[in-house]
Amino acid sequence: MPDLNADYEVLNFIVGDTKAGTKMGKLQLKNLNDSSVLNCILWEETLNRLDEKLFKTGNTVKILTASYNEKYNNCLVNNMELIEEAICGLEENERDEKYNQLVAFVETFKNEKLKNFVLNTLNDNKQEFLIAPAAKSMHHNYIGGLLVHVLECVDFAKIIYPKLNNKVDEQELYAACILHDIGKIFEYKINLETGFIEYNEEFKKDWLTHSQYGYALCMKEGFKNIAKMIAAHHGRSDWGAMIDLSERDLEPFYYIVHHIDDLSAKFGKINVKDLKVKEGV
Repeated sequence: MPDLNADYEVLNFIVGDTKAGTKMGKLQLKNLNDSSVLNCILWEETLNRLDEKLFKTGNTVKILTASYNEKYNNCLVNNMELIEEAICGLEENERDEKYNQLVAFVETFKNEKLKNFVLNTLNDNKQEFLIAPAAKSMHHNYIGGLLVHVLECVDFAKIIYPKLNNKVDEQELYAACILHDIGKIFEYKINLETGFIEYNEEFKKDWLTHSQYGYALCMKEGFKNIAKMIAAHHGRSDWGAMIDLSERDLEPFYYIVHHIDDLSAKFGKINVKDLKVKEGV
């Protein structure tokens, strides 16, 4: 039996309708003692009693009363309390600073066509890019999370590139790191007050995944290698990759963005609490 007095971090929260026409909340929590995930249901009566601010992404909360299943990985919550309120992500000035840092880096590209393509893509979607999360719950799931994730990927690429023995074009690698998740600016919607993240149903009508969006964008402009790196960056087809890296005889450049993306997703400023850690520490 798990520690029922554990504190939890709010990962995600959505409210929907039941078949009976009442409201039902679905809350996903991470146990701060062992990092296990707890899936919770809250009925309408409970939702009406509790303050909505309690469910902000990144909050630390404690479950006061609940009914658990046999494995203690699902529960029906009756009451909770807030332990620590989280920030929702980067402040506006921090987002602007990081965006300007990214643009300044792209402006160093010697390939003029590639430079203009990446700059135009960023500037045409600047407002969406500034606030977008990099995921719904797995990593960088906060306001400005995609921007942080992209910069981390670029930093990893700068370190790794000298060891790649010219098996990938340097500027194409950087561009792929910047654009590999560009479709997420449309795939997700984030509430700037609460940090709640939802899928954009309109995006899902036209696109299978954000990878497909990034692949199509780069192919349209003739950047085939960048498109292929984006297509493979999820690694496996059952993880959403358009190109499965288990296929035989793939050229080496297919693999690199997948590994860089994975490094950021596991070792970067993954959740909103990591933003409290000073840069460079």
